[in-house]
Amino acid sequence: QVQLVESGGGLVRAGDSLRLSCTASGVTSSILAMAWFRQAPGKEREFVATKSMQTETEDYGDSVAGRVTISKDAAKNTVYLQMHSLKPEDSAVYFCAAASHVFSNAAGLYDYWGQGTQVTVSS
Repeated sequence: QVQLVESGGGLVRAGDSLRLSCTASGVTSSILAMAWFRQAPGKEREFVATKSMQTETEDYGDSVAGRVTISKDAAKNTVYLQMHSLKPEDSAVYFCAAASHVFSNAAGLYDYWGQGTQVTVSS
């Protein structure tokens, strides 16, 4: 089993930057990829970014490409999501996820999920 804990969410203004963190514990050796998804009220969960924990391969969602960077500290079993030029439409609960078998942007393929951290961007 893997447990994920996110942190770093909060209330910011449009144009601000924010960094989210996600730390994994438990059987972390089983993790192939860690990712960020987000979900706004009334909307489906949306892929934000993913990063391989074994290589430097990463992928980004179209709506955030160029404004976010995913990075990792493998020694700490932690991934970060650095977000710049935030917009009100970036407001959502941001979830960290871990996958044991695939590197993917599909939420359904991730095995473990954190509780989520709220990001609110005011205009």
